[in-house]
Amino acid sequence: MRPKRAIIPVFVPHLGCPNMCVFCNQRRISGSPIPADATKVRCDIISGLSKISDGIDVSVAFYGGSFTAIPAEQQEELLQAAQPFLQSEAVTSLRISTRPDAINGEIVDRLLRYGVKTVELGVQSMCDDVLRASKRGHTPEDARCAAKLLKDSGFELVLQMMTGLPGDTPEKSEYTAREFISMKPDGVRIYPTVIIKETELYDLWTQGRYKEHTLEDAIELCSKLMELFEDADIPVIRLGLNPTDELSGGDAVAGAYHPALGELVMNRRYLKRELALVTEADRGQRVTFGIAPGRVSAAVGQRKCNVRTIESRYGISRVTFREVEDVHGMDVVRVKS
Repeated sequence: MRPKRAIIPVFVPHLGCPNMCVFCNQRRISGSPIPADATKVRCDIISGLSKISDGIDVSVAFYGGSFTAIPAEQQEELLQAAQPFLQSEAVTSLRISTRPDAINGEIVDRLLRYGVKTVELGVQSMCDDVLRASKRGHTPEDARCAAKLLKDSGFELVLQMMTGLPGDTPEKSEYTAREFISMKPDGVRIYPTVIIKETELYDLWTQGRYKEHTLEDAIELCSKLMELFEDADIPVIRLGLNPTDELSGGDAVAGAYHPALGELVMNRRYLKRELALVTEADRGQRVTFGIAPGRVSAAVGQRKCNVRTIESRYGISRVTFREVEDVHGMDVVRVKS
């Protein structure tokens, strides 16, 4: 059985970022206005450990900025602050988040020396025009080279992508997903674009120069991307920005922000499977679906949205769900009512 895992996040907003991407305001996204130093690293780890039960693998994750783009001395200060917790085995590994163009052999050696096991690359898109419009400052080839170096060096690799960026389309996002799959990451994060206050993207949107990537856009697109990654046996470990008081309180002014985006995408994936099992011949009839144990809530949808859609689209008299032991994962079957 795979051991349970927990992550203690240490936010380093904007540290190391060589430019300002149009969508980015890390302090509002992370809810952490103060960059980390050694003291904050130690305090965050101690606080995090106090909330985690024994017998769980604990990783400390440096999130928010481009960790390997900050000065080497500062990288070492932050990594060194975590070493006593690694040595005592209170923490099992470290993970960092960075940019594709901030990875090279020297950096890889440093990360290995300090016990970093996982590297997350903020790739965002594998389309040159989307990267340029978003002012990312790196290329798809940078991502390919960094991913190969990290995989060859034995790191666990996580790739981050965004949907709905300036110049992006559903087709381009699907291309990015397929390119990710070819790089064989150990996990993927998908972040649909959110328009956040005090960003260039906010200005472009208010000027009518950027079309909002709506919640509905993101749900439909991400349901397809999830299928691609699932078919490739690559886990999506995060879907959508982590909710914060700042984002929920008004900093996320438009775009695909929802505190339960992952659940909404799961609902949509189930709806597509359910609709595929219904025909016009079922009009006026009662329909019952068989669902894997523990999955009925997701199959029903938030506020029974899937039930309402099926009943209204096909004139079904009643839609019900039943747990079936030999149904697994996202599978859906028809069973006798």
